[in-house]
Amino acid sequence: MTDMVVTENLTRQFGTFRAVDRLSLNIREGDVFGFIGPNGAGKTTTLRMLATILKPSYGRATVAGINVAQRPQEVRRIIGYMPDVFGVYEDMLVYEYLNFFSAAYGITGASRAAAVDKVLNLTGLEEKRNASCRSLSRGMTQRLSLARVLLHDPKLLLLDEPASGLDPRARVEFKELVLALKKLGKTIVISSHILSELGELCTAIAIVERSRLVYCGPVEGATQQVRDMGRVFNIQIREGQPGFSAGDAREFVRALPFVDGVRDGERPGQISVRFAPGFNDPHIVNKELVTRGYQVEAFSELAVRLEDAFMQLTKGAVQ
Repeated sequence: MTDMVVTENLTRQFGTFRAVDRLSLNIREGDVFGFIGPNGAGKTTTLRMLATILKPSYGRATVAGINVAQRPQEVRRIIGYMPDVFGVYEDMLVYEYLNFFSAAYGITGASRAAAVDKVLNLTGLEEKRNASCRSLSRGMTQRLSLARVLLHDPKLLLLDEPASGLDPRARVEFKELVLALKKLGKTIVISSHILSELGELCTAIAIVERSRLVYCGPVEGATQQVRDMGRVFNIQIREGQPGFSAGDAREFVRALPFVDGVRDGERPGQISVRFAPGFNDPHIVNKELVTRGYQVEAFSELAVRLEDAFMQLTKGAVQ
């Protein structure tokens, strides 16, 4: 695969405030790329530069090899940008709205009708074809906004907080829609705060904080960095034997030299153990517990989620 998006020291300054600071990214063609960071980290500003709405102050960015600052019209033909805050023309019907934007994209004649039908089908809006835009729910309005940016069949989708404000069902449906677009070969960049869903969707992520890049690469790379800081295991102890309770096991394990910390688990009789960085033989603890007479019912590593990686790799700093 080739690179769809490349940024090199991309910087955007507003007066003395640097909203994006020397950002260097590589987004591969066909990726679903998660752009993660707290409010004010520079995510929206970055997407607006890629969408040619803002010009970089310094550095450069290319989309499919085209410089966004030097040839913006060419970039606009191959991208679809869905902002975090958008409006629809409420007095229009859904098909009128899409027909209007098809004309704006320069799609004419039979091709225009075909493009409208295609995006209605793709986004599941066929039954809303003759509905007023005013009558749509938040989830349906999001679908309509996405349908609009798909009309000209862009190679790259830039979606800024696309699941913001959606109810749980609408978020699941939107996730399925993103996966369908991925199967069609689209490259998709998603800015979002819903980290659990990004972990399931994305092939790669970038984490930004205070306008700077903290991590860029596969989701597994971020979670592996957290595992390298110390693996965490849940141990289930069978209760009932005097002197061999989960509390007794917790104090015994706490004294072991390769253990960084121990706390009670989420279930009765469970303890959660964090090992020191670099320690890769956790089953020694299982062996020690059994040798001492504890009855271990379960011994399993706690999976590292994207939320865990985000919390470990960032410092909670804001500008």
